[in-house]
Amino acid sequence: MINQIYQLVAPRQFEITYRNENIKKNKVIVRPLYLSICAADQRYYTGKRDEQVLEKKLPMALTHEGVGEVVYDSQGKYDIGTKVIMVPNTPIEKDEVIKENYLPSSKFRSSGYDGFMQDYVFMNHDRIVEIPANLDLSILSYSELVSVSWHAIQRFKQKSISKTDSFGVWGDGNLGYITAILLRNLYPESKIYVFGKTDYKLSHFSFVNDVIYINRIPEDLKIDHAFECVGGKGSQSAINQMINLISPEGSIALLGVSEYPVEINTRLILEKGLTMIGSSRSSAKDFQDIANLYKENPDIIEKLSLLKGEEIEVRTLNDAIKAFELDLSTSWGKTVIKWTM
Repeated sequence: MINQIYQLVAPRQFEITYRNENIKKNKVIVRPLYLSICAADQRYYTGKRDEQVLEKKLPMALTHEGVGEVVYDSQGKYDIGTKVIMVPNTPIEKDEVIKENYLPSSKFRSSGYDGFMQDYVFMNHDRIVEIPANLDLSILSYSELVSVSWHAIQRFKQKSISKTDSFGVWGDGNLGYITAILLRNLYPESKIYVFGKTDYKLSHFSFVNDVIYINRIPEDLKIDHAFECVGGKGSQSAINQMINLISPEGSIALLGVSEYPVEINTRLILEKGLTMIGSSRSSAKDFQDIANLYKENPDIIEKLSLLKGEEIEVRTLNDAIKAFELDLSTSWGKTVIKWTM
């Protein structure tokens, strides 16, 4: 069959390409229904990546967050119409120690490998996760970001000390919000503090113990562990605030992405015996875990719904440009694409 793929060929410029796909090969064919735009997609769309990176990775279909429905399964494992979350990470080897999302050989959609902006996406069977059809698929479209936060918390559990009386989450944006939701669910007895600087963003965190402005931190405040969800230039001051406030032998989980190196107070890290845990992307198991979490905790879906921003129906390439341009002016929440190309 001929599949249409909508690729970014240059900053702010999409084109249609055609690919002949063999429907008899061992794949599940998924029709995308809802996609969500990520900050990483925007760095490609606006050309804010290094020129050599753009030259190497474009042309490329964008988006790595999305849900769809099965239209064909070569193995007959999934019924036609089954709703699924699509997993963007695609490993091509297995390692007994290193997880799939840290293997350099793994392919990641919309990062040098075509993302979900296609008529049909040909997926390996272990790269889709079934979800109940009665859930709001537009909200579940940004499940990839939820899986990233979930993965970071699982790494924290494996590598940190057992004292978990209090957590600090730095960042009042989408990732900070999701991380706070998951921490509240996993550690219901712990105190959770969110550190930020924007009133209307912090107003969404009604379920935490307290929201704290980064320029008005109480002098006597101490926390056991910290999660950095800031990224960019702001991550330097955020990490150093964490180092100052965290108790001895606490852990700092780093989730925010910065294009440039940052300076941190290593002397205090050594004095306190702190553990810093890097985390990136997620695995198929993380997606399965959050799908189970959705089923068992419908209140999480309700909280995640506050992240949904504009929903744009995309029928043409001009609609796609409109969605990405609108997303650039959105300071809170996720722009969702209803994919009807």
